[in-house]
Amino acid sequence: MTAKDLNPILSLRQIRKVYGSQEVLHGIDFDVGAGEVVALLGENGAGKSTLSRIISGAVQPTSGEMKWLGATYAPASPRAAMDVGVGMIHQELKLLPQLSIAENVFVGRYLMKGGRIDRHAMEERAHAGLQRLGLDVSPRRLVEGLSTAKQQLIEIAKAMTLNARLLILDEPTAALGGDETQLLFRQIERLKADGVGIIYISHRLDEIRQIADRIVVMRDGAKVQEFDSGDVPVRTIVEAMVGRSLERMFPAIPEPKDDVTLDVRNLSSPAKTFNNINFSVRRGEVFGIAGLVGAGRTELVRAITGADPIASGDVVLNGNVIKLRSPRDAIRRGIVLVPEDRKLQGLVLEHSIQENIGYANLEEVSRRGWVTSRRLSQFADAYIRKFGVKGRGGQNAGELSGGNQQKVVLAKWLARKPKVVVLDEPTRGIDVGARSSIYDTIMDLAREGVAVIVVSSDLEEVLGVSNRIMVMAQGKQAGILDRKDANDVSVMELATI
Repeated sequence: MTAKDLNPILSLRQIRKVYGSQEVLHGIDFDVGAGEVVALLGENGAGKSTLSRIISGAVQPTSGEMKWLGATYAPASPRAAMDVGVGMIHQELKLLPQLSIAENVFVGRYLMKGGRIDRHAMEERAHAGLQRLGLDVSPRRLVEGLSTAKQQLIEIAKAMTLNARLLILDEPTAALGGDETQLLFRQIERLKADGVGIIYISHRLDEIRQIADRIVVMRDGAKVQEFDSGDVPVRTIVEAMVGRSLERMFPAIPEPKDDVTLDVRNLSSPAKTFNNINFSVRRGEVFGIAGLVGAGRTELVRAITGADPIASGDVVLNGNVIKLRSPRDAIRRGIVLVPEDRKLQGLVLEHSIQENIGYANLEEVSRRGWVTSRRLSQFADAYIRKFGVKGRGGQNAGELSGGNQQKVVLAKWLARKPKVVVLDEPTRGIDVGARSSIYDTIMDLAREGVAVIVVSSDLEEVLGVSNRIMVMAQGKQAGILDRKDANDVSVMELATI
């Protein structure tokens, strides 16, 4: 069933968008039918976000026509779009940390009773939405301190309370594990049955076959291909996205050396998010860490890199026990973390690419304590070229695509030539082309003798890049698998112990 077989609830014709002298959308035609899931795919910078922001009222098109339920549609704001039944879940989390979960779910549209906010009704409806998504947490709890995965589920629950006729889901599973993803898919099926149209944006192409009725592929601001089914081989989709034949996704993995760079012994956290963890990483080894959301993976690597406290156990670097009281201690010893939330923890989005690279390398860009624009420019621009960042040095980091932002985070830390690099969800929300570049960077580090730790919720990714994989379950170490023994089944068996 496609929008062509129905009267589309949303219809776009010849939508164009121009910023200055640059046209970023080139005459897009796009339809969504009631009860239809349309996958909108493309590399970062293809125009997906701009198109979805136009549909949701956040951006105005330069030209073209939109119709909603057969009538002219030109929302002047997201609120105007929401009022007619169009809602959007953004990839970037937009929750307010100092408000409760229920307040976040209903922010801007609080339920009222007798002239007062009806908190009881808000909490009941928010809790029901969260339970449908498998999140058992009090709606009165503040959002502050919740994991990225839980915040993502709250965003989804928020959208589902809109009673929308059309939902735009931008990377809704980027922070979710397998169980949470399947719960979301079941909710999508229920929404479809109720006649809700869904635009589904994702870089996890294996999901598309499960969820999509139709696929629209964009490249460089244009719609380049449309498939009348979601059952399309991943390779076919990828080649449409990148405009070329895709020979391989994961590069060859080099063999590590025999000597151990990092040794983690009996490590436990004060909050018991992980307990009694033991593993070692050899020089030139890529060590994967897998597990379901909430298994304690992120908390573990934050402790190893000095960001979180350690209750007991040791971190040993090149045979010496080290005490890490802060990330600065780890950085000085040659251990760096590329965090899972690049926007919040990895970059200063309002500052330039050059400045972001310089912040982690002040000794290289300053002279007698003073940073000079010439030294900063020369140093940063060399790494911008090395990592293939598509952006000018003076451009704000917040203006870049997700893939290019991640390259900037990598550039600023790898410029320090670290001994250990920890990558937490290194390709979350990143397109296929940028992923391939990041995988190449990981292998380059391994060949140079750097010990690399990769934490990923993408099982294919952690299998594809790792020499060995440690699986965590409920804060415990479930097992370590050699590459030859690791596959989808063996990892999931350990992850669900």
